[in-house]
Amino acid sequence: MKLRFSHSLKEADNIYSLFFVPEKPFVFTAGQYIELTIKHDHPDSRGEKRWFTLSSSPNDKELSITTKITTGSSSFKKALLNLQAGEEISMTGPMGDFVLPKLLQTPLIFVAGGIGITPYNSILRWLSETNEERPIKFIYGVGSEDEIIFQETFDRLKQHVTIVVEHPSASWGGERGRLNAELILGLTQPEQNSLIYVSGPEIMVETLEKDLKKLGIKPGQLVLDFFPNYLSI
Repeated sequence: MKLRFSHSLKEADNIYSLFFVPEKPFVFTAGQYIELTIKHDHPDSRGEKRWFTLSSSPNDKELSITTKITTGSSSFKKALLNLQAGEEISMTGPMGDFVLPKLLQTPLIFVAGGIGITPYNSILRWLSETNEERPIKFIYGVGSEDEIIFQETFDRLKQHVTIVVEHPSASWGGERGRLNAELILGLTQPEQNSLIYVSGPEIMVETLEKDLKKLGIKPGQLVLDFFPNYLSI
């Protein structure tokens, strides 16, 4: 499918949301991802394709992705940021099972590390728009307060989010430190039927999966979504 670039929004330093208009109606489930292809001059070894979780709600007319783009980013990311209004790119999808369970009463624990917040923005916005209530506990880890995004989504749903800052300023009054399994279980106290969703950089997700299992979380309780090529939150 073709997408027409609409506009971009700077969410925080080096974090951007980019908005696209699909050529025809596009149906997906909140939490799913797509693959984008951008043909550009002199692509580097990482190529012209990339996976992105959708940060928009399924109800939105425009599709959006949210990603970190720095001076050291790939040629793909730089081409993405340099798109002009009306320019067309290609998309495949939707894909993935990082979505809400069918049973509304299932206790949910959402864990986001850095850019791993994107699928939850889609999920929470959809819940707000449909007035669907779910029992959710939410932990969101960032490197610094400046990296906190989508606060308006949390406010709209009146979703309490425990934000953990790894390198906080002196004025930060919330949780401090790095996301780890002990912290997650201490803050959330999961039930036997709880599902723990974890989204973030690949290394973070793999580490939390291993450590949560060591602490007694069953494999069937974990729902994982990792972002490759990100080394930290």
